[in-house]
Amino acid sequence: MLKRRDFIRGGLALGAAASLCGPASAATTDMRLFWFGSPARAERTLAVARLFEAANPGVKILGEVGGNDYWSKLTTMLAGGNAPDIFQLVPSRYADYAGRGAMLPLDDYIGPVIRTDRMMPEVMRLGQVRGVTYGVPLSINAFALLYDTVAFQQTGLTPPGRDTTWDDFARLCIEMSKAIDKKGVWAIGNAARYSYALEAFLVQRGKRLYREDGQIGFDVTDATDWYGYWDSLARNGGCVSAEVQALDKIQIDSNPMSTGHAVMAIAFSNMLVGYQALQKNPVGLTVLPVAQKGGPSGLFYKAGQQFGVAKTAKNPKLAAQFLDFFLNDIAAGKALGLERGMPINLDVRAAVAGTLNEVEKRSFDYIQSIADISGDYPPQVPVGAGELEERVYRAIADKLAFGQITPAEAGQTLVAQANQILQS
Repeated sequence: MLKRRDFIRGGLALGAAASLCGPASAATTDMRLFWFGSPARAERTLAVARLFEAANPGVKILGEVGGNDYWSKLTTMLAGGNAPDIFQLVPSRYADYAGRGAMLPLDDYIGPVIRTDRMMPEVMRLGQVRGVTYGVPLSINAFALLYDTVAFQQTGLTPPGRDTTWDDFARLCIEMSKAIDKKGVWAIGNAARYSYALEAFLVQRGKRLYREDGQIGFDVTDATDWYGYWDSLARNGGCVSAEVQALDKIQIDSNPMSTGHAVMAIAFSNMLVGYQALQKNPVGLTVLPVAQKGGPSGLFYKAGQQFGVAKTAKNPKLAAQFLDFFLNDIAAGKALGLERGMPINLDVRAAVAGTLNEVEKRSFDYIQSIADISGDYPPQVPVGAGELEERVYRAIADKLAFGQITPAEAGQTLVAQANQILQS
């Protein structure tokens, strides 16, 4: 089996080989599609491209796959006037690319070309930046806590559930790490560096990571409490060491659970498939801990990923037609499955439900099960959030883990740097 790291090592070389039917002839219309992800994602994405070609004779989709250098490659292509017609984005970077003027506004295509009549209510808001639609959400997912079911069976401990508070969870992690009693293995990675975990923590407090006006939605006290929680957990042996956590590149294969250093991970629901592929034991998933029993879950549906259309796209309408096909075609939905997350078209979702394997069904059932405790869609991530992800969240958390700063200093630094970046 081709491992993800081997696939990434090939980077765009595989992308060049992924052109579906060789060089486009003069009689064809070619369109470049650029994305990142695992070999399984490549296979599923190219399968949809073939279906689109079959439905649109004379069209050739040239698939290109990026690896760890995806963002630098995309930025270089955009700056050099060599942008792919359609490219994949993540919520944390979406507004940055829209704000650069690199993406084509799609409002004129929403409805006439990109159909929305069978989509989840209001879901297209997840493709808007400052009221303008710059792309489409490819799926929805939600925060989740993944865990090794066998580890809990062997230790006799009970996995977290809806009533597990953050205090309960800390005690459980410390107890789990002791029960495992294996050098270099802890209950969980240090999630102080994950902005998405912080966001759930904040929503439980009635706040948000970002406000509607594009500024941070929390204060120094919130940030200090968050860092203090994980600092205490680390000091008491409940989460991985600083050295192990520093190796996590915020990807599935580098997470401490995947590298054998932890038995739990805070992630997204659609990532279950990827995590399970790297685990020999069945992986369960449940909700995140809560501030208090019966209080807000901190959960909400968010875009798994997005597609944007380059402002320089040679055939914008054709690109919009591909986005419509990707989202609304039943056969395309079956080819994609849940690898990127839950389909936003309700008819596609129903059709896909009967095709899922056992692992995918766990992810599907989880999304369905949290409908009663999920809140509103989040405000759009603002311009500058990508820089915060790259330069701030992880750097501060790692300094804290290595004992270079205190939780209070970490909280003050996060707020100061976030304000400076978002207000610039």
